[in-house]
Amino acid sequence: MKKGIIGKKLGMTQIFAEDGSVIPVTVIEAGPCFVTQKKTNETDGYEAVQLAFSDLREKLVNKPRAGHFKKAGVSPKRHLKEFRLDDISAMNVGDVVAADTFASGEKVDITGITKGHGYSGVVKRWNAHKLRMTHGVGPVHRQPGSMGANSSPSRIFKNKIMPGQYGNEQVTVLNLEVVKVDTEKNLIAVKGAVPGAKGGIVFIRDSVKA
Repeated sequence: MKKGIIGKKLGMTQIFAEDGSVIPVTVIEAGPCFVTQKKTNETDGYEAVQLAFSDLREKLVNKPRAGHFKKAGVSPKRHLKEFRLDDISAMNVGDVVAADTFASGEKVDITGITKGHGYSGVVKRWNAHKLRMTHGVGPVHRQPGSMGANSSPSRIFKNKIMPGQYGNEQVTVLNLEVVKVDTEKNLIAVKGAVPGAKGGIVFIRDSVKA
């Protein structure tokens, strides 16, 4: 990984390309992030930098974390994230990482927490087929149906689609294109959809596939 940044998903909109085509984009408030810790091979066995994002009132910070920010010379922040970069020699504690880290046309991987749907049935969770909406079928139109078990194998196989917790999990979308970068407002417009709800925290890294 060469570079990374913490951002906040603001929502989706569209941008018109030079040829007049419409590009659906997700707008992300990327930074400014501050380097609060630097890890090296000599001290930690690997190279990484810890970035902090989004201001937080001092009243809401516990003492260990307050001391951590004070040592770095950075005001308290709400979110911390470590990025294992290939080369951190040019970065120092207190440095600012802004949206201009990325440029238009670059490919990025974005990680976020998907929207939580709670305990969901098989139709919503796995897109299972409903039973026919005809007389004599009900009242189980949205239930999973027969499990197919008899004397052999006398059990339900693993990985059978079942009701359960849906969403609220970490997901990474690969190879998204950066369409536009606004350095003044610290905004990055990425082509396509990004995991999570509006206001959700996302982590942007350069793509591993590009």
